[in-house]
Formats: sequence, C-alpha cells, structure tokens
Amino acid sequence: MDLCRHIKARPPVRSDMIAAVNMIVLVVAFFFAVSLSVFAVPLNVRLPKAVTSDMVNAMSVTIVVTSENILYLDDKVTTLQELRDFLGRPGNKSRSLLIKADRRASVGRVVDIWDLGRNLGIEQISIAADQEE
Repeated sequence: MDLCRHIKARPPVRSDMIAAVNMIVLVVAFFFAVSLSVFAVPLNVRLPKAVTSDMVNAMSVTIVVTSENILYLDDKVTTLQELRDFLGRPGNKSRSLLIKADRRASVGRVVDIWDLGRNLGIEQISIAADQEE
C-alpha cells in the first residue's frame, strides 16, 4: 500500500508573518490603553454666584465636589479618608484649602471637607464662587 499518495502536502506556515501580525495588534492595543488613561475628562462644575470674592493663593490645595457629591483631588476621584491622609502630611498643613463645589452639591459634603481641614489645622479654607454680574 502506498499511503504517501493520499496525503496532501500543506503549505508551510510562515511564522514570521504571524509574529508581525501579533506585534501590530499588541502595539495598537497598547496605544489605545495609554490614550484612554492619559486624557483627563474635564470636570463640569457649576459654581454658585457671589457678590464678593477674593483671589486665592496659588499654593492652595483644590478639592472639587461635583453635583453627585463625588470628591476630586488633582483631577482624581478621592474619598474623605484619602483626603484626610493627603492633607495630614506635614507639607500640606501650611497650605490653604480651596473647595470648588457645584451649586447642586450637598452642603453636608462641603461641611465635611471644611471640618476635616479645620481638624487638621489648616487655617485658611475658601469656597470658590463665580462673580455675580
């Protein structure tokens, strides 16, 4: 019996082509993942209007409170405990604290941040507002 006659030869698999396609897919996936983490989403906070306002020191720590009462520190979502840890560091106690709260944010949340700053010894705490026309 001649078994070799019935077996068809398959073309050889080009491993260099498979490797190149895999590398291209990995590079595209890497750039996609990096681009999602690099671009920060701007926070849409509608500040309340005020008749009087003063300029705030550039060295102040800025806390943003959204209308859903989510806290942001340096454009990153944070909790009250993480905020307490950050503000409790020795270098941050001498800085002022600026609270940018959306006009629909809970007053209780703003008071929690205010009390936290006072309990940690921060002397100057301000609330951001837009100048009323």
